[in-house]
Amino acid sequence: MRVLREGTTGPDVSALQGRLRDRGFSPGPIDGDFGPATTAAVLAFQRSEGLLADGIVGPRTARTLDLEAVDVPAVLPQVTVEIVRQMFPQTPPANIAANLPIVLNALVEPDLAGKKMVLMALATIRAETESFRPISEGRSKFNTSPGGHPFDLYDNRKDLGNQGPPDGERYKGRGFVQLTGRANYQVHGERIGVPLLEDPDKANDPETAAELLASFLKSKEIEIKEALLDGDLKAARRLVNGGSHGLDRFTEAYNIGDRLIPDELG
Repeated sequence: MRVLREGTTGPDVSALQGRLRDRGFSPGPIDGDFGPATTAAVLAFQRSEGLLADGIVGPRTARTLDLEAVDVPAVLPQVTVEIVRQMFPQTPPANIAANLPIVLNALVEPDLAGKKMVLMALATIRAETESFRPISEGRSKFNTSPGGHPFDLYDNRKDLGNQGPPDGERYKGRGFVQLTGRANYQVHGERIGVPLLEDPDKANDPETAAELLASFLKSKEIEIKEALLDGDLKAARRLVNGGSHGLDRFTEAYNIGDRLIPDELG
């Protein structure tokens, strides 16, 4: 089944309308016309199920309604090294060529290969590690006190799950997303099957770093998509970074990619 949205017509829409009615979300007449009433019913159903409320019937909404699988044209083949070089104007092209396929491949299994989440991943890398390679966080006034040992300001951060020295330095930011804190290393390490608590430096392996980026974005996917749906890049950035660090680079990369990468069809 194709992606369904307002303006779509045909038997797929009739099937959708029937499913919505059966679930208690009336779309009005079962007429095969995806109009405003069907959009309203889809939005209500999506909110009820904790799905992204965008009024579009893509793979997850269709699956939740027990409809046929939706075939979404992949955007990944359109994300070329040349396009990403324009998103990363200060970055050595060799780094992009080496690591872009690894990052894109990591987005497939967790179903983050739609245009908005691909842009989110790439813009996050631009903000966190403009070199387009996994790196470790450097010391700064935000993580190390005057005269203190490296990353001492992280040691007792309960919000990061740290339990005192040496957790601050041991679980400092690493990778494409700058994963930080004992709790994140444990949760996302378990999700991708890598023992990061025992060997945190693995977070800088390119394949592992790409999977961690995908895992972290997946954990906040609905909130990120809602922010992007509203055009609020600052809020989307805050969901990853907790603040606005790198917002200018994030915004520039996202907007360049949004202009150059074709929209999904359907």
